Amino acid sequence: MGILLRLAASAAAVWVATMLVPGISVTAETVLGTIGTFVAIAVIFGLCNAFIRPIVKMVGCGLYIFTLGLIALVVNGALFMLTSFIAGLLDVPFHVDNFWPAAILGALVVGLTSWALNWFIED
Repeated sequence: MGILLRLAASAAAVWVATMLVPGISVTAETVLGTIGTFVAIAVIFGLCNAFIRPIVKMVGCGLYIFTLGLIALVVNGALFMLTSFIAGLLDVPFHVDNFWPAAILGALVVGLTSWALNWFIED
């Protein structure tokens, strides 16, 4: 049950990002299609973070130390753009227009919103 709640929190975070950040759009035609799109994007973004982020952290360890962790914003933005690219390949109606400001701010909003929502979910 916890996984489903966290997935719902991530989907809600993507929804908040589409509302707050210009340049992030969901073009589904129905309400159920829109909800499904948010869930699909939450899954894709989660998988990108689970598989690619550790590799990037290991390879770019020096950059993380040199920038005091601020490079994480760029990495999150790049993963958000990758999510948009994968969504395009899978015909999911989700698009991020550009890297700056849409992808970086969108990833920041998704991260902060997910953190805030997951704070209320018990393990």
